[in-house]
Amino acid sequence: MTQVDGVPVQQATPLKSEADEPGWEVDPDDDWGVAVVATVGRQLKLRREARGMRAGEFGEAVGYGEDLVYKIEGGKRIPRPDYLDRADEVLGADGLLSAMKQDVARVRYPKKVRDLAKLEAQAVEVLSYSNHNLHGLLQTEEFALALLRTRRPALSEDELEQAVAARMARSEIFERSSAPELSFVQEEVTLTRPVGGKMVMRRQLEHLVHVAQLRNVELQVMPSERWDHPGTGGRIQVLKFPDGTAIGRMDDEFGGRPVSDPKQLRVLELRYGIIRAEALTAKESLALITRLLGET
Repeated sequence: MTQVDGVPVQQATPLKSEADEPGWEVDPDDDWGVAVVATVGRQLKLRREARGMRAGEFGEAVGYGEDLVYKIEGGKRIPRPDYLDRADEVLGADGLLSAMKQDVARVRYPKKVRDLAKLEAQAVEVLSYSNHNLHGLLQTEEFALALLRTRRPALSEDELEQAVAARMARSEIFERSSAPELSFVQEEVTLTRPVGGKMVMRRQLEHLVHVAQLRNVELQVMPSERWDHPGTGGRIQVLKFPDGTAIGRMDDEFGGRPVSDPKQLRVLELRYGIIRAEALTAKESLALITRLLGET
């Protein structure tokens, strides 16, 4: 048992070897993320030194390698939540270090995902057509994990964990007190492709049945036999904000880049409106999803 200022502190059992380097890399192009991680690292170092603990001794107490301690304190690695909790306990920080988990959690997600989540959180209306996979907001955690495992080059386990966590965090949009109006049109194939296997798909369909019944959600299905609609060019998404502005994108239009020009947005809304009209109604779509669930 390690002693800190004469007080016994139970040594943590290492969760991973030092070679595994638990933690996450910092995106050097993410200025805000770099600043947050550097600040957290500096606070950890100052508190450790104030307690008179060497890096190796501290690492042993929290259950991580000395090399990782130096990387986190130097702002080179993003600490995991359990690292901050253990540090808070070992250094007697009275919850101040643990409280940093909220900011650190945001840094874990890639900047482009944080930006998307921020836009979705501000939107009062979201329109989305997906022709290849279920929209990220509709995915369960295990479905998202199975889907992301198909990426090539393959993602590392840390990258997978980050990507899934970021996707799940976006689903908080359904729990907002002033939840936006959400419209989804999904191609039928996205409901029948058994991503992750039968049980993963079954739980995903159960989730869709639940989401489809939320008062602010309209979930529609585009039958596979209906091919002559303007969704053949790829995904469409439009987000509308309280001040009347909007932003949208489509895979094969405007270079796939987000657009906010009213003329360009009208093109996307025109296409989405036709797609919506060609799809099954929300009631018919719910009946189809329920039937598919029964067959899975």
